[in-house]
Amino acid sequence: MVHATETLSRRDRNDANLSLYHLLDPDILANPYPLFQRLRETDPVHWDVFLHAWVVTRYADVLEVLHTFSADRTPTPTQLQHLGLSHLGPIAQLMVRQMLFMDAPAHTRLRSLACKAFAPSRVEALRRHIQDIVDRLLDKVLPTGSMDIMSDLAEPLPAIVTAELLGVPLSDVPQLKAWSADFAEMLGNFQHNPDRAGRMLQTVHQMSAYFQKAIEQSREEPREGLLHSFLSTEASGDRLSDEEVIANTIITMVGGQETTTNLIGNGVLTLLRHPHAIEALHDEPGLISSAVEEMLRYESPSQHTARLAPGDCTLGGKTIAKRQAVIAVMAAANRDPERFPEPDRFDITRKDNRHLAFGYAAHFCFGAPLARLEGQIAFETLLRRAPKLQLLPGPLVWRTNLGLRGLNSLRVSFA
Repeated sequence: MVHATETLSRRDRNDANLSLYHLLDPDILANPYPLFQRLRETDPVHWDVFLHAWVVTRYADVLEVLHTFSADRTPTPTQLQHLGLSHLGPIAQLMVRQMLFMDAPAHTRLRSLACKAFAPSRVEALRRHIQDIVDRLLDKVLPTGSMDIMSDLAEPLPAIVTAELLGVPLSDVPQLKAWSADFAEMLGNFQHNPDRAGRMLQTVHQMSAYFQKAIEQSREEPREGLLHSFLSTEASGDRLSDEEVIANTIITMVGGQETTTNLIGNGVLTLLRHPHAIEALHDEPGLISSAVEEMLRYESPSQHTARLAPGDCTLGGKTIAKRQAVIAVMAAANRDPERFPEPDRFDITRKDNRHLAFGYAAHFCFGAPLARLEGQIAFETLLRRAPKLQLLPGPLVWRTNLGLRGLNSLRVSFA
């Protein structure tokens, strides 16, 4: 007979084996997909005792969470004070005003304004300009025989494009990129890191001051861009406050940079690991759009997101209580064999590739058309101008960001 204590011990061990906290292990972070597979096959709606949250990994269940669960999950300054974390109040004051953490109707109000800057027609008009930027970046490194995909292409391209869309000086790109990376570390990780709190507070203060000054300059000398759109748009006498403009300019800046940077870095690495895909793209460049969608599915730049249960509900046979946290793992859903045949096979001709890399429903990434276009141009140009692209020897180091998957460096040669 199995004693109750033994049963509990086994359950505890099983819970430990399935916890997303394993992503803190660099080896697991380098390849999280076996962990996601174990979760999806063993306990697809899993209570993670270490995170105090439900972890959802099947495509259908993730779709349900993204569609119907609440995004209003950021602690308020008052709640942080009750937890003894009042020093983090300035961060909370910023995040509670960001559309990423809102439900309708507040989310609808802000999103409708932001979407205007990323309308497909406006994004397509940028094609030639993005091509020029990619060519200039490659012109600098092609004569040297090698490059770092991350620092020479994947990071500067979206940083430049995002700055132009916001309507801020290109000379500020290095600072904006540094702030974006800092903020992304907070967005992508589960744990509260006391050692980074001071730096994050400084980043929030500096970004807020920077965009407050940009607002004042825009009022004196209006300049085309999202910042000016936020300031000038009015609906039924309602305008955004300066604090709302700052908060949502910041989240747009971070999203516009981090997603595309990781798409390009992850995509180049995936192509180099699958030479047949590079050969296919050389033979048929028209496959580039399909290839980008497969890159997004196969190595999702945004791996997971959190929601709160809107009420007591049942998902995957589990009872979830109102306001319990739920982590929807899009990267696991994107490799669900019930939705994608042979999900671990990289296939740039895959049909019906409705992945969840950009989220779903109301919170679908409004910058997706721009990210796709930047990725398509970057990959097509790189493969055309460097047809003998090769990965240089050396270890691959992934960013210590559990939710926003990307590399620190990716060294390649052209010979």
